[in-house]
Amino acid sequence: FSRSDESVKVAVDLHEGIESTLMILKHRLKANSERPEIEIIREYGNLPSIECFAGQLNQVFMNILSNAIEALEESSQDKTYDRIQSQPNQIRISTTFDPNQQQAIVRIADNGPGMSAEIQKQVFAHLFTTKPVGKGTGLGLSISRQIVVEKHGGYLSCESALGEGTAFIVEIPVK
Repeated sequence: FSRSDESVKVAVDLHEGIESTLMILKHRLKANSERPEIEIIREYGNLPSIECFAGQLNQVFMNILSNAIEALEESSQDKTYDRIQSQPNQIRISTTFDPNQQQAIVRIADNGPGMSAEIQKQVFAHLFTTKPVGKGTGLGLSISRQIVVEKHGGYLSCESALGEGTAFIVEIPVK
């Protein structure tokens, strides 16, 4: 997962990076006494190898997926186990390739509580967090945006609707 290739971009399979990130987070996805397992739905498209700093992009996936898990856990607190089982917590990961822009698009969406427009405006701000004191640093999405935009020349955006969930879209140029 962690790589020593951070001084030069290397061609990698983004799906492998996503899968290794999911492997690390596997214990947080499992069912527990509070909620059933969080379902991962993979909708992987055909992606070419991407020249990138792989370890840094894996960190972006880790930050986004960790936040999705935390949002789903938070929204599960008000629900019974049976209700969650009938409307399962899900994270949907889809990948596509845009041949016109020559970029890979990774969309990570949850069916959690969603965010207000006010929070969406601040979500990438340095030190902004919605988590209680001692839980979040407010650095994860700020650093993720820096990695995607400044280090890779890509885009990182957020779409969310209260009560429907949140999606983060990572767009990375092939070269």
